[in-house]
Amino acid sequence: MSDQLRQERLARVALSQVFEPGDYRLSALVRQLDAVGVAEELRRQAQDGVEPEVAQRLEAVNAEGLLAQGEALGIRYVIPGDAEWPAQLDDLDRLSATAERSGQPLGLWVRGAARLDDLERSVAIVGSRSATTYGADVAAQIGAETARAGFTVVSGAAFGIDQAAHRGALAVDGRTVAVLACGADRVYPAAHAALLMALVKEGAVVTELAPGEYPTKGRFLSRNRVIAALTRGTVVVEAAARSGALSTARWAAHLNRPLMGVPGPVTSASSVGVHQLLRESGAVLVTDGNDVLELVGSAGEFAPTQTRTPVRRRDRLPIGHQRLLDAFELDRALSVDELATRARMGLVEVSASIDQLRRGGWVTLHDDGWRLTEQAIPGMQAAPSP
Repeated sequence: MSDQLRQERLARVALSQVFEPGDYRLSALVRQLDAVGVAEELRRQAQDGVEPEVAQRLEAVNAEGLLAQGEALGIRYVIPGDAEWPAQLDDLDRLSATAERSGQPLGLWVRGAARLDDLERSVAIVGSRSATTYGADVAAQIGAETARAGFTVVSGAAFGIDQAAHRGALAVDGRTVAVLACGADRVYPAAHAALLMALVKEGAVVTELAPGEYPTKGRFLSRNRVIAALTRGTVVVEAAARSGALSTARWAAHLNRPLMGVPGPVTSASSVGVHQLLRESGAVLVTDGNDVLELVGSAGEFAPTQTRTPVRRRDRLPIGHQRLLDAFELDRALSVDELATRARMGLVEVSASIDQLRRGGWVTLHDDGWRLTEQAIPGMQAAPSP
């Protein structure tokens, strides 16, 4: 590692301890001056009496110690300029300065084997913490199907939809990554200790916050932009009217990434937010992993699947034969004259058609007249789609 890159890393660690994640002003300054330059400018301004408390806090940060603490815990700090840095995060700096918490991360603390530069093929699956059984099942299904196709499933390790999406990917030995609103060494929520360890082993946990940092409401909102920016598209499975998952959805829309929503029952409060996205935000309705892959995959990579009604053998008969079969009744036999009248067909035509239908096993002659065989009754026998 070059000394310049090391100094930049130390400066970014220090700045991350002074400013909250997603500070666009800081991000803009770092883009202009680099992190070392920003730190020096803050110190110079402090000497001139401008915001001296910021410089004091900056001087109090032990960046070397934080990096060493992270390394001891198996946590690395990845910054722009590293080979592992995910280039898709650069899009955050192209957003309007008026967008709250829109700045590119100074760096990301990563715990786990998965590399950030491998997340170019990834999809975010987010939703309500108070998920219904329906929502959890759909999230797990989509997580499994997209992971099986080689996509990394990214979510927030929260209760409900996040948990289900992660577990769906893990169930098929897929890769999944959690973006946290606290330090990568923290177990939050505490009930997800086993899940977080599985994520570290099979994927990774990622955060802007240094080891030991705790979650806050603002940090949850900041991490949502990272989830959306890391991935090719975002799927919202369930979200109430004020769900935090809608924040991730808005970031996906700001970034012009595919935004997808899974519909729920119109009577379910857990799906009100999703239905609003589908109605007002241009989100695409999806119902399974195939729908998602079609939107986030490369052009033509995942062909859309069409659900077709099974074609019955009866449907392949000539129109005249089908018309005659429709004239039959199930509970009584009919004569040729009756069939001709009911089918609005001539006697000669009916006689010729009914003979062919008999040879095909569609009708049979009884003492009291003609009757349908079992294969002629709609729904009794279906043929595979051609």
